[in-house]
Amino acid sequence: MIESNIRKEVEDKIDDYVQGRLSAEEIDELWAELIQDDYYLDYLKTVAALKKIANEEKDRETKIFNLSSTQKWISAAAAILMIVGSITIFNLSTQTSETIQPVASIELDYYRSAEGTAVEGEVGGEVVREAITEANQGNVDAAVELLDSQIAETDNVYDQAEMMITAGSILYNSGRYDEAVERFQFSIESEVEDEIIRERAYWYLGNTYFQLNEVDLAKVAFQNAYELNGAYSRVAQSYIKALSAI
Repeated sequence: MIESNIRKEVEDKIDDYVQGRLSAEEIDELWAELIQDDYYLDYLKTVAALKKIANEEKDRETKIFNLSSTQKWISAAAAILMIVGSITIFNLSTQTSETIQPVASIELDYYRSAEGTAVEGEVGGEVVREAITEANQGNVDAAVELLDSQIAETDNVYDQAEMMITAGSILYNSGRYDEAVERFQFSIESEVEDEIIRERAYWYLGNTYFQLNEVDLAKVAFQNAYELNGAYSRVAQSYIKALSAI
């Protein structure tokens, strides 16, 4: 009975998170639980995905929706999927013998506009989706070339930064870490005024350096992600502590 109540409490917190009803402090506390529990990470991802489907179905039926609230939810749901997709299961403790590993792969199903909404019909979004399709079919070089070509053609700094992250993620998933570092660095150096993009780039860059066994550089990248005080802050801090003990 106690176990059931505990699970219900966590599930209620997850539901409140997806609905945007948690404070910043409550979100931090929830993520502290989730990053150590693969069952509830999966539950969170499922809830977010189902909510998105329900939202899209409602929109098709009524053709009426509140733009501001829809943007707010889609942004939150997309961030949830992006974060869950990038976290691997690792053991965390308060001891210096923390055991961590770089993320195994970066999920390639997320692209959003500057307003936080899912991109539909925009050039950047179309190219990203096409590149992801190529990558999923094993055509890594074609995917990266497609993104690089579009990056060179656009003057939109936001799109450039997003496409560089996508290219870096594709290269990361293919084990081409040196090339991935270049893409993540470019995204950071673009100085796009979007903390979500910068935080993701630093988080992925830290993991890439970790894969290359460049511990000091990994710690710097994780520190930058931590200082942005966003969704990756707590897990980045755990990585910093663990790497400092190496």
